[in-house]
Amino acid sequence: MQRSKNDVWVGLFVLIGAVAILFLALQSANLLSLNFQSTYQVTAKFDNVGGLKPKAAVRSAGVLVGRVENIVFDDKSFQARVTLALESRYAFPKDSSLKILTSGLLGEQYLGIEAGADEKVLVAGDTISGTQSAVVLESLISQFLYSKAADGASPEAAKPKK
Repeated sequence: MQRSKNDVWVGLFVLIGAVAILFLALQSANLLSLNFQSTYQVTAKFDNVGGLKPKAAVRSAGVLVGRVENIVFDDKSFQARVTLALESRYAFPKDSSLKILTSGLLGEQYLGIEAGADEKVLVAGDTISGTQSAVVLESLISQFLYSKAADGASPEAAKPKK
């Protein structure tokens, strides 16, 4: 009887540990977000969202203020339409702007909000017009290489310097 009682307690302890590890794994991968704050939705259009994904963080001054809820392609404007769920306790001016930023050199992408100066604040259903698309590393490298190739092919570069 004592042995089976110990087995039950050990099994319960192992089960709680496995649930805790699963919770931490989902939380760190941004697949689970427990947020009981009320939110309001705003949209924004970007030319290029890069590697931005739904559930990505929306930050202002480094503070988490919301999450990316949805990303769809708008076939009329040929842009990506991003829906944000911002926490209701944070009010941003209507002329605020959004940037797609990267945490670290090769980290995950998130949205950064820079507050504007307008007296009116964003409400549910508003659209943020000031956006800056993601920086694509490949395009930066190709621009750099093309500019260096163009500099090397110019006649002034071929002349010896005195």
